[in-house]
Amino acid sequence: MKVLAIIPARGGSKGLPRKNILPLGGRPLIAWSIEAALGASCIHRVVLSSDDDEIIEVAKAHGCEAPFKRPDTLATDEASSMDVVLHALSQLPDHDVVVLLQPTSPLRTSADIDSAFELMMRSGAPSCVSVCPASESPFWMYSLSAQQQMHRLIKPEVDATRRQELPTAYSLNGALYIARTDWLLQHRSFIGEDSVAYVMPRSRSIDIDIEDDFVTVQKLIEK
Repeated sequence: MKVLAIIPARGGSKGLPRKNILPLGGRPLIAWSIEAALGASCIHRVVLSSDDDEIIEVAKAHGCEAPFKRPDTLATDEASSMDVVLHALSQLPDHDVVVLLQPTSPLRTSADIDSAFELMMRSGAPSCVSVCPASESPFWMYSLSAQQQMHRLIKPEVDATRRQELPTAYSLNGALYIARTDWLLQHRSFIGEDSVAYVMPRSRSIDIDIEDDFVTVQKLIEK
């Protein structure tokens, strides 16, 4: 099976300007995802989707292909990751599986990529996405009425007084999205009823969005 890894990195970033090429642990942020992709045995081709010339040059310098330049219409705040993936697949259609690796998840490893791919293949699922244990339990979350009355968002089968008694909840961590290409083109989503989840620890699940996230990852790398 031919597996394509897509690393999306637009030039504009409001939360942390130029974050995709900021130095982290002796290399640009985007290089962490490139190196993880190149080190994964399941991936055959690693390409960048970017509108930014500087990011393109940095990615090439670290071994990533940049066979096309992303249109400006797909480099806005309104453009979705799925729009970017579908554009990349239209440029490079001959692949059986697509892997989306966001550069803002630098602690995801080559082993994570291979393990998630193996899980999808072994289970026969059309897609696999990475998750981590949720930091806050949704079973202890509430909505409020106009009169400030509390209403549980999710009611567990058994009322619990301790967190350990609640069902384990997981949240998407943004590190890994894998799907069979034909299924993805049909559903236009990485998540469906038959998708499987690859569980990662919270320590490797930090998604860099703002400067505080970047500082947190820097400290982890320094350790």
